[in-house]
Amino acid sequence: MSDRNLASVCGLYCGTCEYFKKQCPGCGYIKGKPFWTTQMNVEVCPFYDCCINRKQIEHCGLCDEFPCRTFMELYDPSLSEEEAKKQVQERQEALLRRKEVGTERWLEEKEACEK
Repeated sequence: MSDRNLASVCGLYCGTCEYFKKQCPGCGYIKGKPFWTTQMNVEVCPFYDCCINRKQIEHCGLCDEFPCRTFMELYDPSLSEEEAKKQVQERQEALLRRKEVGTERWLEEKEACEK
């Protein structure tokens, strides 16, 4: 069985994140409080807060407002505008796929790509 804690609410797969196991054990393990929240002056990741804490849904792709303004405009500030747009698009596609096949199968697909 796949580790559901590695399926972030925003569509990223923690297993391929450059910070995984270095600065972060995976989004689900830290309950939406990754290291970068202090740099943004927030307590919890805005995606995690919205999905888990406020709406009690598993991920952004299950929200009636998806993709919302926050989803489209919040990204790693170290990325160029072009890179950010690409990443947002990739996360959106990942969440649509996850909604279609379910989290367990989505994780299996992500893990298979790592091998």
